[in-house]
Amino acid sequence: MNWTLEVVPVPVTDLDRAKEFYADRVGFTVDLDSEVAPGVRVIQLTPPGSRCSIAMLQGMPAAPGTKAMVPGTLQGLQLCVTDIEAARAELVARGVDVSPVRHIGATGWEDGKGETWNSFMSFEDPDGNGWTVQEAPSELSQR
Repeated sequence: MNWTLEVVPVPVTDLDRAKEFYADRVGFTVDLDSEVAPGVRVIQLTPPGSRCSIAMLQGMPAAPGTKAMVPGTLQGLQLCVTDIEAARAELVARGVDVSPVRHIGATGWEDGKGETWNSFMSFEDPDGNGWTVQEAPSELSQR
């Protein structure tokens, strides 16, 4: 049996502001924006080419046995691209405050591209949830 990661909840304070950021600035596709029950709104978005989506929720009670995340506390979600410099240029053109491209070198984090699998950049959504973008040597379907 396969266990596939398909949806990651992202805690935000303002659904419309977050939807605008992820759709218009980062370029995710809006899959769903619906009131699924009275007072319960779900916005689901998917990065281009990804099989995993993010979901932002409003009014949904926490599932039994789970803990609620505070907006801005989600850190380390990672996206992969095959051309980090082009991806950075696209984010900058869309108005995203994104870090320079960096790699892990002899002294820690250093500016510029590194070798295979060693080029990264980062950005935050309006609530401070942190994302990392890593350059991969090829598309996922080719690895």
